[in-house]
Amino acid sequence: MVSSPHEAMHRIFQHDTHLFSRVSKVLGCDLPVPDSVTILPTDLTETGPVERRVDTLLRFDSVEHGDFLLAIEAQGNKNLTKPASWAYYTAYLWSKYRLPTALMVVVQDHATAAWAQQSVASGPPQLPTLTIRPLVAGPHNMPMITDPTEAAEDLVLATLAAITHAGDPAIGDILKTLSTALKQEREDTVAPIIELITQGLGKRPAKELWRNLVAVDLSFYKSDLAEELRDEGREKGREEGREEGLGQGRVEGSVNTYVRVILATLERRGIDVSADVRERIAECSDLELLHEWFLRAATATSAAEIFGDE
Repeated sequence: MVSSPHEAMHRIFQHDTHLFSRVSKVLGCDLPVPDSVTILPTDLTETGPVERRVDTLLRFDSVEHGDFLLAIEAQGNKNLTKPASWAYYTAYLWSKYRLPTALMVVVQDHATAAWAQQSVASGPPQLPTLTIRPLVAGPHNMPMITDPTEAAEDLVLATLAAITHAGDPAIGDILKTLSTALKQEREDTVAPIIELITQGLGKRPAKELWRNLVAVDLSFYKSDLAEELRDEGREKGREEGREEGLGQGRVEGSVNTYVRVILATLERRGIDVSADVRERIAECSDLELLHEWFLRAATATSAAEIFGDE
């Protein structure tokens, strides 16, 4: 089943069809800006029983530099069968549209990036015939944007960067940067950004933090998705309030969110959490302090380190 991060990693190029031109500069290939970009059908099904679908397909038109196709694939992990599928996509598209065809793969972890950017040939070493070497965008080469001014200069690029760094220890700072930058934007700009980031984070612990940022930093913004995120946060707060006697307010819900995310981050990194540490985190009601502990939890070598000098 297709995951929400998978959808976010390629749909963002449909949201802003000129995004690839800016990403190409970040990745070092610096392709010329096209005159126009067209979103093409992604169904590559033949008349036979074989069905193939590329994630996103764009056509770039340029009188000066020539036209080409770009197939974009979102890849969650290593899959040894994928290079053959990618070879099929590019060969079929090249044959169908009679245009040069490029492939970009968007990933969220270093291991998948290292695997995806390897050259794979369809033939034996003596006769490679068709070689697949996609351009790969991921945490290894996308910028880590933690300056709100820089994020505001290109919100969509900053959003893609955040999605590719979804598993990075600095994701808390990255998300806070985006929520700060979005405060100054129009509602029609904020809506797709909130949706793409929510999808891109998937089930990672950072989604809890993003839910909290939407509820607090972007409390002015109204949309079905934003309200859904806030409702989930409030409901979690009410549930935990009933179970732990911590109340039902928004602040309490936010505190509980941070407590859960900090503990989940430590446990996911394999760090032992003593009863005393767990109690100290659970009893803290200072949101700023909890946020600082969350950031430290991503790099600490022991649970006690998150407290610093407090």
